[in-house]
Amino acid sequence: MNILIAGGSGFLGTALNERLAKKHKVYILTRRTPKSANRIQWDAKTTSGWVQRLDDMDAVIHVTGYGLERWPWTQRQKQRFAASRVIPGLLLAEAFEKSSRRPRVFIQASGINRYGLRGDGVADESTPPAEDFLAQLTVQWEDATKRIEELGVRRIITRNAVVLARRGGLFSLMALPVRLFFGGNFSDGKQAMNWIHINDYVNAIQFLLENETARGPYNMIAPAPTSSADFMRAIAKTLRRPFWFHLPKWLLRLPLGEMSVLLTEGRYAQPKRLLELGFQFKFENLDEAMKDLLLA
Repeated sequence: MNILIAGGSGFLGTALNERLAKKHKVYILTRRTPKSANRIQWDAKTTSGWVQRLDDMDAVIHVTGYGLERWPWTQRQKQRFAASRVIPGLLLAEAFEKSSRRPRVFIQASGINRYGLRGDGVADESTPPAEDFLAQLTVQWEDATKRIEELGVRRIITRNAVVLARRGGLFSLMALPVRLFFGGNFSDGKQAMNWIHINDYVNAIQFLLENETARGPYNMIAPAPTSSADFMRAIAKTLRRPFWFHLPKWLLRLPLGEMSVLLTEGRYAQPKRLLELGFQFKFENLDEAMKDLLLA
């Protein structure tokens, strides 16, 4: 299978490339000057110069997006978050329309925060989107490629929790206070901490890619509900560090502003459709995930 990854040079794209290239031929859309045959240059603004390459692809994976950890969340920054997700999606949809031989499957990243930062019950893929900024960002992100599904292509939406890896992503920053002996709760610690191990993430993408019945949204999240306090305590336990320095919501909001919701808010969710399809997680248990990430 020939697979094209938009965002293939980023954190998730790099992990997907490493895994999928063991079995498939992977090509990367990149803004840099290509240095190998599997790199295809694009400016992420037009379809010029690369759209014809889509005819040779069997699948496309869209994981572009400016990281939400970028601070501060000014109005201009929020616009960049949206543009870096929506514009590439619109371009990919346009490319599918122009293609004479469309890829059979399209996988598009989104976020678990679609269901809101708080709410009653455990969210699954049927839960409607919330109205806050992060939720509406995922709505724009997903809607940008809706046209691809209308063209008859099998479209898959992965609503990602925080992807945990030894290098890259948010996890190293989350573990840093614990390493420095300042581990503790963010706010009261009762809010959900939705996570998935990087190995389970890439395995799930491959599983969905190769399963012809897979289509629509899938929550990419470990199945065991985890609170923020449970998560931070597991890091402290694994690293044998104290768990005592609890930070109230108001104090986190002073330096971080609106971005503090990433640490102080969170709604519980479950990977209902992924489990129903038969996917098996390797890292369901938080303690086992922490041992693999922090001690290996």
